Amino acid sequence: MNKIWQCFIGCILIFLQIPPVNSQNFLDNKTIVLTGHTMGTNWKVSFSGVNSINKHTLKYAIQKILDKDNAQLSTWKHDSVISRFNKYRGINPQLVTKEIADIITQALRIGYQMHGAMDITIGSLVNLWGFGPNGFLVHLPTELQINTARTLTGAHHLQVINTSNQSYLYKDLSEISIDLSSIGEGFATDHLAKFMEEEGIKNYLVSVGGAVRAHGQKSKYKTWKVGIQKPTDLENSVQDIITLNECAISTAGTYRNYYEINGKRFSHLINPVTGWPTQNTLVSVSVIASTALEADCWDSGLLILDIDQAKELAQKYKKAVYLISQNGDKFTSWASPKFFAFIQSSKIIS
Repeated sequence: MNKIWQCFIGCILIFLQIPPVNSQNFLDNKTIVLTGHTMGTNWKVSFSGVNSINKHTLKYAIQKILDKDNAQLSTWKHDSVISRFNKYRGINPQLVTKEIADIITQALRIGYQMHGAMDITIGSLVNLWGFGPNGFLVHLPTELQINTARTLTGAHHLQVINTSNQSYLYKDLSEISIDLSSIGEGFATDHLAKFMEEEGIKNYLVSVGGAVRAHGQKSKYKTWKVGIQKPTDLENSVQDIITLNECAISTAGTYRNYYEINGKRFSHLINPVTGWPTQNTLVSVSVIASTALEADCWDSGLLILDIDQAKELAQKYKKAVYLISQNGDKFTSWASPKFFAFIQSSKIIS
């Protein structure tokens, strides 16, 4: 039997010297940091400037929000909204939550812009390669198995139907299986940001896994800084630093979750066109956008492509994109013009 290794790396984005997140006039320098676990990864909330708050109550509320999100999105939970839809073998429109309708609508739109590189209907392939709830990979799939699983994919088989007060999801291929694991972190991060705003907290840094969203400043004269991790599981170092305010960043990497069989790595990121895990020199993609969900959709799709295709799409749609490619032990980075502005500002702000 082949010796199989599976590696789960934590958040790709590193919080750098996280300072006090204060209220509008920054009179309170006390930072509050809350952490927890969700969606197979970690969440973190940092903020300050609040005169009186019950940390335990707030943490409980945050965890409850994330548990609810997970109960909608997770394919590992048999009774989740997505799992119930995947198991349904009819073709009648199925009632879903507004959150599910919104996340799928955005995923379909961005997937279309990326010519199908980001495809949420690859659940059959994800399971075949051992990255889903059906169990770990023991042997490499055969070409017949891969081609069969590919026939059960395709975003064109899905349609979101919104009425005045309800949302439905329709599929014309009964066995199609949705997998939102690559974009769930972004959705949950946006949900945390919304919660912070509702609580009246205006200066914060929130994250779920590799998706981060920031608002306000870390202190009176300084903005938030976030480090992009060097894409390797052999060391924990920063490849580059950016500033973040009133926007989000998400990073996807091929080194975060993979199998190694007979000395060869197989990433959890499946190319929907070939049915195989992506195998190219592009090893990390970071995207800055107004929401973490949008950033998460783009980074997942761009990482499937080769570096020239990723650059072309980033420039075509004027996205803030940061790519890291690997050749042997050497890492080379490339930033789109829109992303480069974030790197420059981080170098002049102490």
